[in-house]
Amino acid sequence: MRRLFPVTDETPAQAIGAPAADREWSFAELAAAYAYPEPRDHVSDGPRPWLRGNMVSSLDGAAQHDGHSQPISSAADMRIFGTLRALADVIVVGAETVRQEGYRPARARADFAAAREAAGQAPAPAIAVVTASLELDFSLPLFTSPLVPTLVLTGAAAAPERVAAAERAGARVVVAGEGMGVDPARAVSALAALGHTRLLTEGGPRLLGQLIAAEVLDELCLTLSPTLTAGDAQRISGGPSVAVPRRFGLVSLLEEDGFLFGRYRRP
Repeated sequence: MRRLFPVTDETPAQAIGAPAADREWSFAELAAAYAYPEPRDHVSDGPRPWLRGNMVSSLDGAAQHDGHSQPISSAADMRIFGTLRALADVIVVGAETVRQEGYRPARARADFAAAREAAGQAPAPAIAVVTASLELDFSLPLFTSPLVPTLVLTGAAAAPERVAAAERAGARVVVAGEGMGVDPARAVSALAALGHTRLLTEGGPRLLGQLIAAEVLDELCLTLSPTLTAGDAQRISGGPSVAVPRRFGLVSLLEEDGFLFGRYRRP
């Protein structure tokens, strides 16, 4: 893996030993390169949450192929994927992505155990599923055997029988909207109130689009895959448009086997 663009002052190159080109970076080096920024601002009685997204896109803008992201991914992409998960308190994901990708609970990773303990984090990040209908299979391991209880983010008008089903399965239901749906800003605040300030979303595109439109996305980690898919696959974000395009700044850029791993942050 090669560094093409330096990291910011918050994560200086010397912090990861300026790894040589053309070798596999260790998880410690990747963790330093993708470290969350130190909390600066505070909201109410705690640090301001930081929400980053992690997505992969083909050269022609597809976020998936045949409904899955794996065909446009790579081994290096999966190492970064695992690192970003290991740094997070909670992983926010849309219900459709849970269904399509067959989401499982996040697992504890020995490489990150000491760092997570030192940071006061649980052994693994919680998964927070955003859903209006709660039409989920609560018999799946995501709900029956997570290391950390799965969260379900929904609206106040969600069907009581589905809320009860989620709670019977062991999930913690968090109300983050007045109607059926979830308000993105309220979801971020609700997660922060539970002590989750290092937030990661893996989409899907509809959820990411909602987070962008609500102006709660702080950072985007984007893998540009050197593949072409054609077809009519979704982009990495969809849903409502913003009135004015949001410009993010490039923080760092890594490369391996033609894959570009960019990290972008809003001003």
